[in-house]
Amino acid sequence: MGVTAVYSGTFDPLTNGHANIVARAAAMFDTVIVAVAISTLKNTLFTIDDRIALTNEVLGAHANVKAIPFDGLIVDFAQARNASVILRGVRSVTDFDYELQMAGMNRRMAPDVDTVFLAPDDGLGYISSTLVRQIASLGGNVDEFVHPAVRDALAQRFK
Repeated sequence: MGVTAVYSGTFDPLTNGHANIVARAAAMFDTVIVAVAISTLKNTLFTIDDRIALTNEVLGAHANVKAIPFDGLIVDFAQARNASVILRGVRSVTDFDYELQMAGMNRRMAPDVDTVFLAPDDGLGYISSTLVRQIASLGGNVDEFVHPAVRDALAQRFK
């Protein structure tokens, strides 16, 4: 039986940092599920259908990666899909502190699911979906931060 990892987030939008984490995870795990949050405290720019479609388009070259919408606790989602790993990207000490607390809570709720942290490649750690949205909303160039499909979707949204 292969190892399945779940990588969750809003991915609003999916950035090159996210894509880098997924590409590297695809080489480590048999299956990587990108769990795109349906219900979120954030007001998303893109609908869940848009975010799933963009994620699948950007990550389509990886046969063992699939995007699935999710709602609720990530540990419940992971267990329902027989995933033994929750994958988290960390860009900074601030991210790590928060993610470490989350990993501890998840481990308490689901002892059979481990959390694996990956840092993005050099030059990608400063990218965030929030900053990409802000730059795009002000007409800035986001080419180096996102896939062309995401860039085009942002341009359409802020037209």
